[in-house]
Amino acid sequence: MGSDQANGQTQGTGRRALLGAAVLGAGGAVLGLPGAARAADDRTAGRGGRGLKGLPVPTVIGHRGASGYRPEHTFGSYDLALDLGADVVEAGDLVPTKDGHLVCRHEPEIGGTTDVASRPEFAGRRTTKVLDGVPTTGWFTEDFTLAELKTLRAVERIPANRPHNTLYDGRWEIPTFEEVLKWQDEQTRKRGEQVWIYPETKHPTYFRKLGLGLEERVAKLLRKYGKDGRNSPVILQSFEPTSIQRLNRLVDNPLVVLLSSANSRPYDFVEADDPRTVADLITPKGLREIAGYAQGIGPTLDLVIPKKADGTLAEPTTLVSDAHKVGLILHPYTMRNENPFLPAEYRKGGAADAYGDVFGAFKTYFATGIDGVFTDNADTGLLARAEFLDR
Repeated sequence: MGSDQANGQTQGTGRRALLGAAVLGAGGAVLGLPGAARAADDRTAGRGGRGLKGLPVPTVIGHRGASGYRPEHTFGSYDLALDLGADVVEAGDLVPTKDGHLVCRHEPEIGGTTDVASRPEFAGRRTTKVLDGVPTTGWFTEDFTLAELKTLRAVERIPANRPHNTLYDGRWEIPTFEEVLKWQDEQTRKRGEQVWIYPETKHPTYFRKLGLGLEERVAKLLRKYGKDGRNSPVILQSFEPTSIQRLNRLVDNPLVVLLSSANSRPYDFVEADDPRTVADLITPKGLREIAGYAQGIGPTLDLVIPKKADGTLAEPTTLVSDAHKVGLILHPYTMRNENPFLPAEYRKGGAADAYGDVFGAFKTYFATGIDGVFTDNADTGLLARAEFLDR
């Protein structure tokens, strides 16, 4: 732990300063401009090769692509996120195959995100495993070779909320991380502006125990494509702080620690008998420690503004200001348009697939001073940002 922190201070200080400059620089750049002009200026600034300083604030991050409109973690979803104007695309959640390739899936269990359940040739692969302490039944990427996974097709993960997305079931295969890195370069050339991605290491402790360590594989591919530097357009994230610490030793990319509910414990802490919870990590002391090896945090929105018992929003916490005091940026997750995912006061009716007052919710969260947000609906996020900056 001590060596991790020392190394993070050496490598991380410059990156934190750069990210701090991104926040201040973008804010300064937009002073005095009309809202629409500011938004347009922000959009072009991040594509001029100035690194993280050019990302607009608040940054609109396409969560698993444009997953409000296409099955998540497919090139159809990633392409649409760029078409809609996302500043950064979360491509993707990284899990390994049996033969050691990294692929993009929300979870290693793929029964709900692919058509594997309808494939009789893989019926025997269905099994129950303990994933981060939770018994989970289904089909797992680590039990398939890449060639086998490539025969599968992606499907909509939450059809009850997004029935229209099922129209696109079966159209796209599972992308590999290497394909994503090539796609990033191709799209950058095609669109004439730098495309940014935001991959995540999923369940790294679980996979390391299986002999399928994620961080070394991520670093190897980033080095192969020349994307392992502090100005590279690849931000890395994980729910496990030790995964971020390991990445901090391997690459110089911007790093973000994801944070779940306050009473939860990162699974690497569980394995190491570390009693700390997320509540401990978001104290001033915990945030200072994170700032020693990472440049940002990705908290759940409830850590920024908690909810009352009735599901409406309470008063904001001090997390934004506390994180900013130690030089950390905040990219909370996840804004979605559908009613069930919104605070109660922003819902319209009770239909599970109906949109609520998402613009009102965006405005409330932006007002806390967050530096960006993950959203399944990048177009909505961009309109909300333009409206917020024009206030």
